[in-house]
This record gives sequence, C-alpha cells and structure tokens, in this order.
Amino acid sequence: MTPPTGTTPGTTPGNPHRTDDPDTPITRVLVANRGEIARRVIATCRREGIGTVAVFSDADADSPHVAEADAAVRLPGVSSAETYLRGDLVVDAARRAGADAIHPGYGFLSENAEFARAVQDAGLVWIGPPVKAIETMGSKVESKAMMRDAGVPVLDRLDPATVTEADLPVLVKASAGGGGRGMRVVRDLAALSDEIEAAAREALSAFGDATVFCERYLETGRHIEVQVMADRHGTVWAVGERECSIQRRHQKVVEEAPSPLVERTPGMRERLFDAARAATSAIDYEGAGTVEFLADERGEFFFLETNTRLQVEHPVTECTTGLDLVSLQLHVAAGGALPAEPPPTVGHAIEVRLYAEDPARDWQPQSGTLHEVDFGPAVHFDVPAGAVTGTGLRVDSGVESGSVVGVHYDPMLAKVIAVAPTRRRAAAALAAAMERARLVGLRTNRDLLVRVLRHPAFLAGDTDTAFFATHGLAALARPLVGGDTLRLSALAAALADAAARRAATPVGRSLPSGWRNLPATRQRTVYGVDGADGADLVVEYRFGRDGLETDLADCTVVRADGRSVVLDHAGVRRSFAVSVHGSHVAVESSLGPVALRRRPRFVDPSETVAAGSLVAPMPGSVVRIGVAVGDRVTAGQPIVWLEAMKMEHTITAPADGVVTDLSVSVGQQVEVDAVLAVVSEHTDTDPADSRPAEPDTADSREGEQS
Repeated sequence: MTPPTGTTPGTTPGNPHRTDDPDTPITRVLVANRGEIARRVIATCRREGIGTVAVFSDADADSPHVAEADAAVRLPGVSSAETYLRGDLVVDAARRAGADAIHPGYGFLSENAEFARAVQDAGLVWIGPPVKAIETMGSKVESKAMMRDAGVPVLDRLDPATVTEADLPVLVKASAGGGGRGMRVVRDLAALSDEIEAAAREALSAFGDATVFCERYLETGRHIEVQVMADRHGTVWAVGERECSIQRRHQKVVEEAPSPLVERTPGMRERLFDAARAATSAIDYEGAGTVEFLADERGEFFFLETNTRLQVEHPVTECTTGLDLVSLQLHVAAGGALPAEPPPTVGHAIEVRLYAEDPARDWQPQSGTLHEVDFGPAVHFDVPAGAVTGTGLRVDSGVESGSVVGVHYDPMLAKVIAVAPTRRRAAAALAAAMERARLVGLRTNRDLLVRVLRHPAFLAGDTDTAFFATHGLAALARPLVGGDTLRLSALAAALADAAARRAATPVGRSLPSGWRNLPATRQRTVYGVDGADGADLVVEYRFGRDGLETDLADCTVVRADGRSVVLDHAGVRRSFAVSVHGSHVAVESSLGPVALRRRPRFVDPSETVAAGSLVAPMPGSVVRIGVAVGDRVTAGQPIVWLEAMKMEHTITAPADGVVTDLSVSVGQQVEVDAVLAVVSEHTDTDPADSRPAEPDTADSREGEQS
C-alpha cells in the first residue's frame, strides 16, 4: 500500500508505525475468532511473515478462514458457548499448535479480562490491552464513573429499580459487551421488567455476563468514535474519528471517516481527540481501541463506552491514513514503540455492512447457501493502492461463493469500503459497486445500502441514529428495480430458463422456445421478487410470426442462451446476465440487480399448513413461550421467542384469536417454516384456507460485532 504523507523517515514502507524492532518478536498467532475478522488478521500476518492458527466450530469446518490459516484446531460443538467462548479450549489450541500469541478479533472473548489473563498466564503474548484496562472498560457502569472523574462528559446511569415515567424512554444495555446485543429501548414502564430479562438473556448468551443497566435514551444523535492506539512507552494516538450514525437495532450499518458533523463543526475534532486521549490515558491503555461518543448537531458529545479491541469499522480509518491497524496491534503487543504522532487523515472512506437479512421484514436474518458472491475488482483486507489520491474499493468478507450461512452466528456477509478524495465520490463509487455486485442465494440488505448511499440526506451529511425512522424504512428497503424495468429483467430470466431447457434437449436445440406449427398459448413463468411485497410476478410470452409477443410493447429478442439475454426494448438494446441456482434466479444489467425466486408450477398439498399457523422464519431454538392452548390473544401479542444468529426474535400473533395449538416447547430446535403455534379466529379451525400466516418478528438483537 502507498504510505501517506507524514510517514516517519526510516520506517518500513506502508507501515509508518515501524520505527524499531519489538522486544518480543511474534512468530505464530492464533486467531480466537471466525469469519471476516479471522481472515483479516490472517491477511496481515501473512504479509508480515507470521504464521497463523485458526480455531473453528463444527459449523465453521468449511469456512474460508480455516483454509487460509497455516493450521487449524477444532472446537467441538456449534454454539458460541460451546466453542468460541471457551477460553480454556482456545488457550489449549494455541499450545497444541505452537502459537506464541493470541489475537482475539472482536466480539466473543475480545473484551474478556479473564481470557486475557489466562492467555498471559499460559506464557502467550496477548494482542490486546492490559487486563486491568479491559476490566475497567468492560463494565460500562464502572467505566462511566472513571470517565466522569477524568473530565470526559458522560450520560448518567440509571438504576433499573428506580426508573420512573419521568425517566422514559430509557435504554437497557449489557454492561459486559456491545454490538447491539443485550440492548432494548423501553418507552412503557410496564414493559421494563420483561425487557430487562430479555436483555440479560442475550447478554449472558453473548458475553457470559447477564449484568445490565439503564441510561437516558436520546431519540436522535450522532454516533461519533475516535480510533486510539497506545504503546507501553507512553505514546497515545488519536487516529482520526469515524461517524457510525446510521444504525438498525443499535448496530452500525454505514460507517465513514472522517465524520461529516465533525468536519463542519469548528473545534469539535480537537475536543473529541482531547477527550479520547484523556479516556485512554486514564486507564493506562495499550494497543488499539475505540472511544465512542453520542453527539448532537451542535457538536456537544457524551461518552458512551471504550471498546478495548479492534472495531468492525476499522477499515475506513486504514483507508484514510494508510495504516495497518492489525500490524500496529502486533507491533505494540510485542513491545514496539509508536512514533510521536500518527499520520494525517487524507480523503474520505465509507463502509457498508452487507447482511443476510430482509430489512422489509423487521431485519429478519436469512440462512442457507450463498451460491455466488462477487464484488468485481477490489482489494481484500488491505488499503487500495493510491487510495489517498484516487478512488479504490476494498472488501473484507467472511464468505465466498458456495458458503453456507448458518443460524449460530452473526449474519454479516461482508464489509465493502470505498475510498476517494471526496465524500460524494466515495459514496458514488460504493453505491455503484454494491449495485453491480453478484449476490445469489440469500436475501440481503444490498438494495437498502444502495438507496442510503444515494439518498439526498446522506449526501448532505444529515445522518443520525434515527435515519431509517426519519426517511422511512419501507421506502429505503424496497427493491432497486421495479415497474417495467423489473418486468424486462423477469422476461430475460424466463427466456434464459427456456434457452437452458432447450439446450438440454437435443431435438429442441434448433427450435425457438415454445415453437408450434399452429398458434399456441403463451409460455408462463411465475416469480417471487425478493424484498417486494404483494403478488408474484407473472411472465407470459410466445414467439409468433412477427417474433416475440409479450405484454412489454416494442420488445424483441436479439440473443438468448442459458446465461445471457440481449433484449431490444423501445429501440434501446440491453444485456442481461442470468444466474440460476435451483429456484434462485439473479438478473444483472445496467438497469440494476434483480433477485427472483421461481415458483413451482404445481404445489404439493402435503406442504401446506393450516390457516393461522405461525411458522418459524428461520431455524432456531425456542427460548420462551408466552401463551397456552386456549388463551385468547390480540394481534401483535408475543407468542414464541426464538434465538437464532445470536439474536432473540419474537413471533407474534398475526390477528386476534384463540391459541388452538402449541407445537413446540422451550429448548426445542426448530427448522425454518416449522409450525410453532396456531391462532384461530374461532376455537374450531377451518382447514380450507391453507395459506400460512406471516408472523411478525421484533426485538432482534445483533451478532458478534459493533
């Protein structure tokens, strides 16, 4: 990567932090994590000639991070509690594989002081901050008190037992972790007890600590954070700020550096950096960390927390400074020193998190096979060459084509980062890259991300934590392609499908699709459209004496095969690339991406379910049941709670009625579309209507990251 202006003379090119050789060289690192962050750490270690060891659960046996490490050690089981949260197994794996250091990544054990102590007690290098700093900052209750004493502005903590109506709304937060897990907004005092219990369950599952607390909830604000880096020799860096205000369910979706709010507020950057350095120095910090603040439009800010680890969004800082923050972590952990000052920030970088989820259905996570994933030309896990002077694209991903996205971990597929000299250029480049990305097999939030990046409010820098509520989630989450454009793409899909079937039949290879020597009815294909509400999309066409006959006026076929279709519509010729994997069909063109699901021509009656059935939206474990058979319920009333992908999902009644069947019990594992319960309008059900009820999901809380 190209070193930025300000690189210290005599340092290693691309690594301006390398001013000396460390006291304790690291030769082999075990990465105590999975997915994207494991691959990220492995990439830096490979560049620096350091050996790597991966750990993996049974669910991750075929994951890319396992194949990319020099060695890998199995952690038996599939849940986090059985595997990645077992510090004793991780330390034992490091010993067995001959590692001399452990990098925790983020999430899981990264902010667990007992684990850090166990690593050091085993004679291994801990690539993280001192145990005492983790202990202090790991308790949000204790850390806020310390920050107040250090002169950093904070929001007061509320004791859940003393919260009154006057305090509402309040935010329930897990004391031991972040990433949106164990977090609830409470606006009704009567619901506080239940929400605290739910937050504590999530916190215990994710962090092994059920402690939660409350604080005043600010409906809107700007989430601003400062990247810090400190060595054991007394040097403390504030390495630029990031803005992460666009969030869903208290987890970041879009992050950028520098912050638009800070850029336009005189003196704010200096005050932020002073507060971040004060917070870092107060706990004798070492290594990489992030000090997070909640700010208002006037530039006033309050301390939220200090994350004693690398952040998910660290690439935007790397792309605007030229630093390799993982390399810095290795260097500092081995005893190396930092230069007196960090390099300056140049240009602008924006990162979006691509999730396997359906934003239009309350961010419902998705699981299954990701048949294809391709972002085109991009740098992976590194700073694009010349990024500080030109436009570049970076992808940090934990999956590849063919990866299976399971239900046990966070549904994030990739982080995609664009860097450019200006913010608008970075937004335009990133939106175009996301729109062109080939994603086949799972619903994702891709369309939402593209719409956000092109939204006038975003381009103006007018973002806050209520962005989705302010601008309408339904509008932002709708598919990028609709109307006649969607119908044109669906026609291309149907023509490609027909061409593929024709090519597979020797007799039909020389005949047009649907050919008859007498007039015949049109060929008909029915598609569901990912992310769209309403009726299915029906495509009908036939080839007559004058060519293609379809509902789209002035449309002709120039060329069609099983993978590619060229159509001329109203005198404009366009090419469509079609990918088919089972019922999943992806169509890509200059008009935008379209994800379709081909409907079967005939429905198996045995696959239908009774009217009023609440079906599982994903595989998961039943953690709570709120009703009994015979109970009368109202629309929206919670019926069953499922845990999947490190989140709790509430399945609610679709309408007023009576619970006539409960098909599950607490602790039971269920598959997607399994019937959980039946809510009938009357005590005797009417089996005539076999359409399943579409359950609502709410109260999702996200996975390992923040």
